[in-house]
Amino acid sequence: MVELNQLLRLIESRTEAAWSGALFDVAESLGFSSVMYAALPSKHANLETSFLQSNYSQTWRRRYETEKLHHVDPTVHHCMTSVLPLVWQPEAFSRTEQAAMYEEASGHGIRSGITFPMHGCNGEAGLISFASDMAPGPAFNARLTRYMSELSLVRDYAFEASLPFLRAHSASEPVPHLTRRELEVLKWVMAGKSSWEISRITDCAEATVNFHISNIRQKFNVSTRQQALVKAIALGIINPEDPHR
Repeated sequence: MVELNQLLRLIESRTEAAWSGALFDVAESLGFSSVMYAALPSKHANLETSFLQSNYSQTWRRRYETEKLHHVDPTVHHCMTSVLPLVWQPEAFSRTEQAAMYEEASGHGIRSGITFPMHGCNGEAGLISFASDMAPGPAFNARLTRYMSELSLVRDYAFEASLPFLRAHSASEPVPHLTRRELEVLKWVMAGKSSWEISRITDCAEATVNFHISNIRQKFNVSTRQQALVKAIALGIINPEDPHR
């Protein structure tokens, strides 16, 4: 059973180390020896830039990050599109690469678990996974039934307590300054307009539009307008939920 002082440790943590220590301790008290926590300032942000804390084995974490297995991991896709918790089942890892990932993770003591999506009031998104070395099946399901509500409570407290660290982490990436015209052009790119169409909308030459797009690409250090668009969304410069009209 989660005690109030365990939840308060999360809220009162002033450093990432103190916060993660409190999270790992409360998970351990509920019988989950492994935890992975990942959060982004927006669900459109680049997954490689997430605020990540985990006590998974260092070998497995390096493998996961080096091979970019988040692109394969079904729990990641689930949490970007749902608010419901996902209990790990063998059928969830149905594709060949997913099954291989699960088998390798099992060798590092990550055999069964549950993943909770996180969606914040300001567009934040992420997940928290509680895992153990128990085999999936009735015994693990009984543990989940016993502790499901408490795990949900831990998720909520952990997420709220992590927001200052997430903001600090996000602020560490420099945000390029776009001029008013560059920002306008980029928003029309987001709306799916071509350079020619943007030139007609903004009443300027197509060459001028391409000049602005070239400047935008240089500022984001990317080679295409689509890459610039993705970076701008990830950094919160533009919001895809509010298209240019």
